[in-house]
Amino acid sequence: MNAASLPLALAVVAGFFMSVQAPTNAILGKASGSAVVAAFISFLIGTLALGVAVAAGSGRLLAPELRAVPWYAWLGGLYGAFFVAMAAFGAPRIGIGPLLTAAIAGQLIGAIVLDHYGMIGLARQPVSPEKLAGAALVLIGAFIVRRG
Repeated sequence: MNAASLPLALAVVAGFFMSVQAPTNAILGKASGSAVVAAFISFLIGTLALGVAVAAGSGRLLAPELRAVPWYAWLGGLYGAFFVAMAAFGAPRIGIGPLLTAAIAGQLIGAIVLDHYGMIGLARQPVSPEKLAGAALVLIGAFIVRRG
């Protein structure tokens, strides 16, 4: 097994969980009347689960080094909250397939931009025609999944 096998397998599992998360949050959103309430409940449960993991010793919550991280490093939860609320809103309206295909297209476009410019501490990985073609195919796939 090469070094990429475990992260790739975990990414597939995480992607599967994302497909389950959207409809379960949509159920919460419908019952509460709010995609934001659904996202709040989702993040509350996630926070509790992560609290257990931190308590079990997976990291240092009060590490002094946290004071030195750039301001934008603290914003990850905002992006996640937007995605979860958007998925709770969008899943019942357009379906999981189109929703997640479009989200993956957005992730891929963002990744290409971040890599190309070496943003947020990433190593620079210039854009290539192959990367642009891959992103275009994913975008086309999003439209095909939506029409199907």
